[in-house]
Amino acid sequence: MIFNDIVRLRRYFYRIGLLKVHKLPVPVVIVGNITVGGTGKTPLTIFLAELLKQSGYKPGIICRGYGGQAEDWPQLVNIDSDPRQIGDEALLMARRTDCPVVAGPKRVAAARLMLEQSDCNVIISDDGLQHYSLDRDIEIIVIDGERRFGNGYSLPSGPLRESISRISEVDFLVCNGTNVEENEYSMTVDGSEAINLLTGEKKPLSFFKKKSCQAIAGMGNPQRFFALLDDAEISYDAHIFPDHHDYQETDLQFGMEYEVFMTEKDMVKCYSFAKKNHWFVPVHAKLPGVFTERFLEKLEESNNG
Repeated sequence: MIFNDIVRLRRYFYRIGLLKVHKLPVPVVIVGNITVGGTGKTPLTIFLAELLKQSGYKPGIICRGYGGQAEDWPQLVNIDSDPRQIGDEALLMARRTDCPVVAGPKRVAAARLMLEQSDCNVIISDDGLQHYSLDRDIEIIVIDGERRFGNGYSLPSGPLRESISRISEVDFLVCNGTNVEENEYSMTVDGSEAINLLTGEKKPLSFFKKKSCQAIAGMGNPQRFFALLDDAEISYDAHIFPDHHDYQETDLQFGMEYEVFMTEKDMVKCYSFAKKNHWFVPVHAKLPGVFTERFLEKLEESNNG
């Protein structure tokens, strides 16, 4: 209860102007959640960036750069950036979307650098729902369909960053996985192909059914990744690392007789010491057409407003 009270009080201070809210000259889309742990924000952010590009927009992405060790923030990210400096998710999104990406713990500063360094006309914030200093035009909450809201308690007794009542205030609720409830849009994450870290060769996961395999995952919900391998009927030994783990070459020394699978987020930190038996599995978010239509309509309303 104390944690919830602090969150509500802080948000109230923003509403009455005691704490400053910064309005940008372009629409801001927040992709966030109210629980700790991985819910699927980054796949949805990538989906939205690709959708906006296809619709004629010039999106830019801002993110925290979690795990990055840069001394100065914010940081403009490019495909050659060091993930240990700017964070694994920041580099992943820069590579996947070919959009400008800025990482930094202060969202307003990151957004301003984005506007200075690019011609983007809409900003997507990967996470940042609770960063109320940045005004927003569209809020999206991503819900883990399996874990939902856990025991319903706030930190530190449970997984909630804010009260469950917060979900009634946002523009879109996206449920990643099963147990989709009323007023939620279903999101599925597909990963049926493996890409070799060294050669770029692509193979369907089904190719590895009879191979001896190892699988690593350093993410908020590693079971989501392992489920993709299970669906492909791959036999493997699972190795779970902390979210945003700083991989070393010794972490992947299983022997050349094994094919080693990892997430795309892990790949950006393992690329420098990759072997020919190392593969990553990129995932792609899929949402219903009605979501994309309503999202683009809402964005157009923001532009006209």
